[in-house]
Amino acid sequence: MEKPRWRRRSSEYVVDSPFMRLRKDSVELPDGTIVDDYYVRESNGFTIVLALTPDGKAVVTREYRYGADSVGYELPAGGIDPREAPEACARRELREETGYEAQTFEPIAVSFAEPVRSNSQAHIFLARNARRTSEPSLDAAEAIQTQEVSLEELRAIARDGRMHSLTATAAVYLCLDAIDDGTGTHLR
Repeated sequence: MEKPRWRRRSSEYVVDSPFMRLRKDSVELPDGTIVDDYYVRESNGFTIVLALTPDGKAVVTREYRYGADSVGYELPAGGIDPREAPEACARRELREETGYEAQTFEPIAVSFAEPVRSNSQAHIFLARNARRTSEPSLDAAEAIQTQEVSLEELRAIARDGRMHSLTATAAVYLCLDAIDDGTGTHLR
């Protein structure tokens, strides 16, 4: 499919804060239709990390999320700072949210999280040989508990809806597919 030519007629930022940048555009479609108030959330993107301990356990978090007003499982994740490389962000977020550090970070996938209304991309990493080296260093708005679970339990958490976000659920399955189970086949 050829990319249609949408023409931005005007643009203004209606929210511009460290937590969100929201742009309101007026767009002209190829047939001449004008779409006013087309909102786009701008972002540097974010990382999600599935960290494995030396004994093959997955490091997961249980977090309170104000927007959903609920507590659920997640993987360590966070926003990429300006001029920060995705892997550096993944390392930082793993350390800050869980106190774990890992030797290797393998890039697994990069995908738009919500391409209809955002330019934000999720950078998914698999971290191996993760060890707890410090206490978590949480932001004031973060309420996080860390635990280690088996890969079977991780799969169950992703499957039965205990995983809080769809991007984390997708990251679980993408990473599980990339983990070799020692026989030359991948976990399915």
